[in-house]
Amino acid sequence: MSSDQSSNKKKSNAFTIIKDDSTDGHGGYGAGTVSLENMSPVIVDPSENKAYVDMGAMHARSDIERRVKYLPNKDEVPNGKLYWIVWVNVDRGENGPYYAGVAGSELRVDRSIKRAYKSMAEHVTHMEKSLKGKIIVEHMDDPSKKLLKDFLVEFNEDMWNNSTDELKEVLPE
Repeated sequence: MSSDQSSNKKKSNAFTIIKDDSTDGHGGYGAGTVSLENMSPVIVDPSENKAYVDMGAMHARSDIERRVKYLPNKDEVPNGKLYWIVWVNVDRGENGPYYAGVAGSELRVDRSIKRAYKSMAEHVTHMEKSLKGKIIVEHMDDPSKKLLKDFLVEFNEDMWNNSTDELKEVLPE
């Protein structure tokens, strides 16, 4: 790819906001299935002081997850750079859309040795719990939680304002 092409690449920073609900009573194809339509993965990078959406993470294909070999033990990636993939699920309440489920999963990447650590079981569990409206961020460091909060507020302040008190209490000012 030439440098002209790479500079023209668009950066997408969009949440998947509410689409048609497969449980709307029609009972047809897809009824009763789990839908990931309202989930977006937010990458929190505390060392770069930024947070952004990377939809590739839905299939373990985000920019930070590519071109590394995963190891099952965090100790095997001692110099790994910390990232969080935060599974954010959006739902609709009486006041409109809100951040319903928010669950952060750790990722450590050492580009110098092309190795990384993540617990697939943790990522799957956190995705599932986010879908069920659970808030799981207590294991995240405070700077990362602040980056996440700032991102969610900046992305859509109305959705933040419509969110539960629980979410607002666990993400610092």
